[in-house]
Parts: sequence; structure tokens; C-alpha cells
Amino acid sequence: MGQAQGPSSQGRNIRLWRPPGWLVATVAFGALVLLLRGFVFEPRLIVSSSMAPTLLPGDRLVMDKLSYRFHLPRAGDIIVFALPPQALRAGEPRQPAALKRVIALPGQRVEIRDGQVLVDGQPLHEPYLEEAPRYTTGPIHVPEGMLFVLGDNRNASSDSHDWGLLPARNVRGRAWLRFWPTSRAGGL
Repeated sequence: MGQAQGPSSQGRNIRLWRPPGWLVATVAFGALVLLLRGFVFEPRLIVSSSMAPTLLPGDRLVMDKLSYRFHLPRAGDIIVFALPPQALRAGEPRQPAALKRVIALPGQRVEIRDGQVLVDGQPLHEPYLEEAPRYTTGPIHVPEGMLFVLGDNRNASSDSHDWGLLPARNVRGRAWLRFWPTSRAGGL
């Protein structure tokens, strides 16, 4: 008895298309960049002087979007956040995000007087400032779910002394690394 045979490929050369290695690598790299940018890191451009002298207009930095999924911001961190409604000024274009330094956390009391920032009654050591604040604020008790943030350019920054506390849910990430200009590149 003969054996049953299926369709024969005799005489036909079946060739599947295989993408070149460079194309596979390019697509994989692109997917990786999109994933990292979407969930881990994001480049940012500094457009104002509110964080001078730490960050200057034209500086470029990398925002870490991942670390605050595992812990809350810490005092001294420079954060990227969505402005709360009370910070938006009528007639001004809406900024996609802002950067400020975390000064006080939930449960702490902050006050600004006589050119000094006090947290829980203790003067804050701020070697990054060029000029002491020329205004008075507080005392303010920071409730749960809120942060008190200030720009390093204290007298030219719209921040918690101006518009109040920042909801912690508005935080988008941490300013992690300045990469431009290269002469000032490094961790923040």
C-alpha cells in the first residue's frame, strides 16, 4: 500500500521574508525609548529663572518618573509637578509643568520670616540660595497629602508662599540629572 502524501513543495522555493537585522534593532530601540520616556525618564527644558542659581533658563534635565511610585518626595528634592488651579493666573498660558524644591512635608510646620525659612521652628540650611527671601509667610501646618514648595530664586518665584500648598498627587517626577549645558552637567 502506498503512503498518503500531502501537498508537495517540490519545484517551488518558498521563502519567508525576514527583516534585516538593522531594522529589527531600530524598531526594538524605538520601542524601548518610548517605554522609557513614557514610564521612567523624560527630558525637560528650563524656561524660567525661578530655580536660579540651581537651574537656569536653557538648562536641560532628565526627570525621573519612577522613584516616587515607591516613596514620597523628600525635603530638598527638586520636583516636577502640574500646577494647581490656584497657581494659574488669568490670561497667562497654561504651563505643562513647573519645578520647585520641596521645603516641608506633611505634618511639618513652615514659616518664612526675617529672611529665613523655618521648618518645625528650625532654620533651614540653604547653601543654594543667592538671596534670602524678602517676604513673610506662615506659620503654615502642612496637612496630609500636601507639600510646601519654593523656587531657589526666592524673590522671583511663584510658589507655595504665593499660591499655597501643592497637592502631592500633582507631582510628576524628580529632577534627576542636568545634561545641558555640558559645563554644568551632573546630578541634582
